[in-house]
Amino acid sequence: MNGKIDFAKTPMEEVYGINLFSDIQMREYLPKTIYKELKLVQKGVKELSLEVAEVVASAMKDWATKKGATHYTHWFQPLTGLTAEKHDSFISPTEDGRVIMEFSGKELIKGEPDASSFPSGGLRATFEARGYTAWDTTSPAFLKEDNSGSVILCIPTAFVSYTGEALDKKVPLLRSMEAINRQALRILKALSIEAEKVTTTVGAEQEYFLINKKYYDERPDLILTGRTVLGAMPAKGQEMDDHYFGSIKEKAAAFMAELNYELWKLGISAKTQHNEVAPNQFELATIYDTTNVATDRNQMVMETMRKVANHHGLVALLHEKPFAGVNGSGKHNNWSLATDRGLNLLEPGDTPEDNEHFLIFLVSVIEAVDKYAPLLRMSAANPGNDHRLGANEAPPAIISIFLGESLTGMLEKMAGGNTFVSEKQETLGTGIPSIPKLPKDLTDRNRTSPFAFTGNKFEFRMVPSSISIAGANTVLNTAVADVLSEYADKLEKSDNVEKTIREIIVDSYSKHKRIIYNGNNYTEEWIKIAKERGLANIDNSVDAFEECKNENAVKLFTKHNVYTKEELFSRNEINLEAYSQQINVEAQVMIDLCRRSILPAVTSYSNELSTTILKMQELNIENGAIKETLSEISSYANELYTKSGDLIKVLNKARNTKEVFTRAKLYREEVFKKMDEVREPADILEKLMPEDKWPVPTYFELLFKL
Repeated sequence: MNGKIDFAKTPMEEVYGINLFSDIQMREYLPKTIYKELKLVQKGVKELSLEVAEVVASAMKDWATKKGATHYTHWFQPLTGLTAEKHDSFISPTEDGRVIMEFSGKELIKGEPDASSFPSGGLRATFEARGYTAWDTTSPAFLKEDNSGSVILCIPTAFVSYTGEALDKKVPLLRSMEAINRQALRILKALSIEAEKVTTTVGAEQEYFLINKKYYDERPDLILTGRTVLGAMPAKGQEMDDHYFGSIKEKAAAFMAELNYELWKLGISAKTQHNEVAPNQFELATIYDTTNVATDRNQMVMETMRKVANHHGLVALLHEKPFAGVNGSGKHNNWSLATDRGLNLLEPGDTPEDNEHFLIFLVSVIEAVDKYAPLLRMSAANPGNDHRLGANEAPPAIISIFLGESLTGMLEKMAGGNTFVSEKQETLGTGIPSIPKLPKDLTDRNRTSPFAFTGNKFEFRMVPSSISIAGANTVLNTAVADVLSEYADKLEKSDNVEKTIREIIVDSYSKHKRIIYNGNNYTEEWIKIAKERGLANIDNSVDAFEECKNENAVKLFTKHNVYTKEELFSRNEINLEAYSQQINVEAQVMIDLCRRSILPAVTSYSNELSTTILKMQELNIENGAIKETLSEISSYANELYTKSGDLIKVLNKARNTKEVFTRAKLYREEVFKKMDEVREPADILEKLMPEDKWPVPTYFELLFKL
């Protein structure tokens, strides 16, 4: 975006979606017959023909070039956790020395990036380079712009190997969506509810920090790892709760205005923005969409945040725990199911006890989360979340479900054979006549729960802020699909569907209610209760990643054709390797900061103090305070040198370990631990040193000077 936005001259309805090849654009640029054919392809009713692809490609090219695009790219999501793109121009030279703008159906359908250069977890050998990107017709193409004037047509694609294995996040997600669609339709058919398709929907809330780029550029740890490996808390943190929902600073508001504008142009419905709990922490929420499209758009949100922040002299930090001592960042994944007729299957209605489809889908989620809790924990694992989970508005590592007292009471009565009658919706009043009474929701909110029912959807609050939501939704979709398939088997054999539904609801709830907890998940009491209930407490990512190799995981994902065993095991290896690499970089940055920045700065300041002490002695002036300061600084400097040396030793030990799981465990249990030990004297030294002598920007500058 160049210059300020004048919303008065540019109405938002004219801006929204202008960079998206949406249904509106398809209707305008495609012949009616081709448009109808493409819609059938998107619904999965027909396969895409080359003839249709040729017409769509030409239309996309015409639309994109009119908006200044010169190149196109197959935009995909490899297993790096980022997006990838290779740009090709539309130009095609002619015999007379001119060029024409061309884009064929074949180019739209298929691309060919180097598969060996992306993580594959052993699925591809280094010398086997061929991989394919394939157009995902269900996710609309879009244009990427930047301030240089470059415009690129981006075509969302799947990424697979030469031998057909999924090498990305999209393919398993789409498979899981198809799995839950198949099983949900079986349930709806048994209930005589008309539907041709069931889709899962997601609205993602993205938390992030903004910091001044000037300070960011002086912090090697932020540049290389996304988080501060050292840093003492200032006198004030978040304890006053004065940042949360507070007035948004002008600089942050200017960033948000441009961010919204850029997202709206892409057809991304950025809806809510506000200050989060920690200083300089914020949140953006988008309106829900089908899970595949929501996943693509969340990747675009993160990318756009980084780009736009730079325009304002800021940096957007998406790491789960950029700063110790204040809230970390997560990504709340609001998940639901809906039919193509617009029916939300998790909407309780006025009398949920009589709403059969709501009840059966509700207990299917409860059962799925209980049976496959370790896999959900795995889907939310990464090095950053190991710092975050367990406090400061982040859920604990133990998976549980918050239903609220009303729904829990209803299910308890049903399980006990008792009749439950919904109470009339309550209202909340303030006692002030001029303020209207408010309708009271069916459930309260529980901010400590990792998996909470929030009215007509479930909010999975454990997802890390920096990663794709594809992994969590792939697991959730597949787990629920598996439970629904068992229910459908029973219903299809039943002579009395209504009776069988009630039996399924009661039986499932009775067996899996241990996963429901409506209390405070942060307490020690809950940890004890969870242990008594037999709930898994996987407190680190390395152990969580291993759930990929569990026999139940293999059975689940292969049964529903979401992952092959080889694809599943490859994810385990990729995750473990990425974990080790991340901690390795963090540890090396810490060592460099200590040995090459902090200790030299401390030595220089110690020399100044020593010189001052000698001069004071010559003048017979009392210097006890300065001597004590020098002694204290020297003591912590020696401790820092010794502990950073210990870190070097365990780091070398981990680096030289070949087996991937053992290496990751060493990074987690030894390197991770030693880093905490190194940090302690470093942060004390920061408090002892004059501000102008400390070699890197402090937390005060990073968190309070935007």
